[in-house]
Amino acid sequence: MTSHSRRRPRRWRPSLTTWLAASCALTGIVLLSYTPAASWLSQYQQSRLIDTYNDSLRREGQTTGNETGRAEAGEALADARAYNEKLRSGAILAPNTNVPRSAGETAGNEYHELLKGPAEVMARIRIPGIDVDLPVYHGTSDLTLLRGAGHLQGTSLPVGGESTHSVITAHRGLAEATMFTNLDRMRAGDTFTIEVMGEVLVYEVRQTQVVAPEEQEALYPQEGRDLLTLVTCTPLGVNTHRILVTGERVIPTPQEEVDKALRDSDLPRFPWWLFLSGGGVVTVIGYLWLAGRRDARLHQAAIAAGTEKMEEPAGSETTDTPGDEHPAAGHEETIVDNRENPTQDEDSTGGRDDGEPAGQADNLEG
Repeated sequence: MTSHSRRRPRRWRPSLTTWLAASCALTGIVLLSYTPAASWLSQYQQSRLIDTYNDSLRREGQTTGNETGRAEAGEALADARAYNEKLRSGAILAPNTNVPRSAGETAGNEYHELLKGPAEVMARIRIPGIDVDLPVYHGTSDLTLLRGAGHLQGTSLPVGGESTHSVITAHRGLAEATMFTNLDRMRAGDTFTIEVMGEVLVYEVRQTQVVAPEEQEALYPQEGRDLLTLVTCTPLGVNTHRILVTGERVIPTPQEEVDKALRDSDLPRFPWWLFLSGGGVVTVIGYLWLAGRRDARLHQAAIAAGTEKMEEPAGSETTDTPGDEHPAAGHEETIVDNRENPTQDEDSTGGRDDGEPAGQADNLEG
C-alpha cells in the first residue's frame, strides 16, 4: 500500500488561483463599503452631538417654560442680534481654497463666545430634502468643517432679523462624510431649518447659483430681508467655484416645524448597505468553499493518475500473456523438426529426387 493510499484525502483544498480570486473580491467589497460605512458613522456621531445639545437645552429649561432658562436663552439671542447690528458688510470667500472661509478669523474673541452651547455647538441645521442634520460650529477652519457645518465669521449670526444675511458652510464630496455633498440638488421652493437656543427658523430657497470665490456680492445683507445662504465647493474634487443656495425666512414659522424643535435626529437611516456588503462576503465565502472542494477533488485525481503511471512499468515486466510463453523455444523446435524430416515438404508437393529417373525410364520404354 502506497503512502498516498494510507493518507486521508483532504476534502477542502483551495488552489492559489481560488485564494487570489476570493481575496480580490473581498478587497473590492471592503473598498465599495468604505464610503457608505464611514459616512454612516460620521452622521451617527454628529447626530449624537445634536442630541447632547438638545438634552442640555431641555435640562436648562430653555424651551420648557423654566423662567431662568428662558431668560438665559433670551439674553444669548439678544447678544447675537446686537452683534449682527454691527455687521453691514459682506463676507469674503478666500479664492483657491478647498472651503469657503472668512478673513481675519481668530479664536478667543467676542464672536466665539456668542451662542456658545454644549460641545461648542452654535446651532443645528436640518435640510430634509437631502437628508442633512448637522451641528453648526463657530468658524470655518479645517478642523471645524471635519466635525460638521461651520458659520462663516463676518456674516450675521443665524438668529434671524431684518437686513441680516447669515452664511453656513460645509464640506462636499468627503469619502468619510456626506454633509453638503448633495447641496446641488436643492431647488427654489425647498426649505431648510435652523435651530438655535430653542428657537426654530425656517428658510425657503429663493435662488441657487455657482460663483467664483472672489464674487462676494451675493453674500451681502439686503435691506429688509432675512436671508441665510448655504455654501459649499464645486466641482467635486476640483473646488474652483462655490455653490450658493440662498433662502429667505418664512414668517410665521410653520407650526409643524416648531413642534420638531429639540427632537432627536432621525439620521442616519437604516444601514441597508450593510446587508449588501454582508451578502457579498457570504457569496465570496460560499465560492471559496465550493471552489476549495472542487480543487481538492482535482488534486486527488492528479495524485491518483500519477500513482498509476508509476506502478504501470513494474506490472508489465512480471505479467505473462497466455499463449506467448517461450516463443523463441517453439520456433527452435519447429526448425529441429524440419531438419529431422527433410522429405516432409517434398512429399507434400508430390516431388521426390529418386523418382525422377524412374519417370524418365518409363518414358523411354514407352
